[in-house]
Amino acid sequence: MKKELFKLQDIKYRDFQKKLIPTVDPETIIGVRTPEMRKLAKRLYKATGEEAKAVEAFLETLPHEYFDENQLHAFIISEEKDFNRCIGLVEEFLPYVDNWATCDQMSPKVFKKDKDGLLLHVRKWLESDRTYTVRFAIGMLMEHFLNEDFDPEYPELVAGVSSDEYYVNMMIAWYFATALAKQYDAVLPYIEGEKLDVWTHNKAIQKARESYRITPEQKEYLKTLKRK
Repeated sequence: MKKELFKLQDIKYRDFQKKLIPTVDPETIIGVRTPEMRKLAKRLYKATGEEAKAVEAFLETLPHEYFDENQLHAFIISEEKDFNRCIGLVEEFLPYVDNWATCDQMSPKVFKKDKDGLLLHVRKWLESDRTYTVRFAIGMLMEHFLNEDFDPEYPELVAGVSSDEYYVNMMIAWYFATALAKQYDAVLPYIEGEKLDVWTHNKAIQKARESYRITPEQKEYLKTLKRK
């Protein structure tokens, strides 16, 4: 897979990415643009014969050497059509996810097919001591459980996450900002009741006030709830 990735290398993009992902060793960034990465992942997922065996071996060989290999791994998983196999692949890969980009861009479409099954795993991932496993769990609650499948229990789960990790707290803030946009009345009490730490609370308000889905009146009220 390394050869495939280096064929798609974009040096300018590599240098740009180095600034965006500070937790990753810059020497491990090849610099493959996301559309090219997605295209490659789709092709590899559909591979047959010897190439399919090579893909399987790639998915089983962890940890990877390069950031872009992790990205490719996440995008291949996201193509998986079988829910149970997809969950298995995610479980195997999550301990090796070491940055926000790989974490946030892993979004299996098949998760929509079994929300109850997904929720069981989300609850477990939230209990993890790994930064990006927790971040991924919150991301899945944000992606799949803020519309018709919303339950007031879910923001309670997110508010219950206690972490000193910037990338966890940023995702909590992002979750609550999105939840305010989609479930304002149900989620506002978490802001009014100061259920989040000060930094996360204020960041959630900031991100919510940047959203076009929040009304001007709501934005003004949220501004009054900022904490010092």
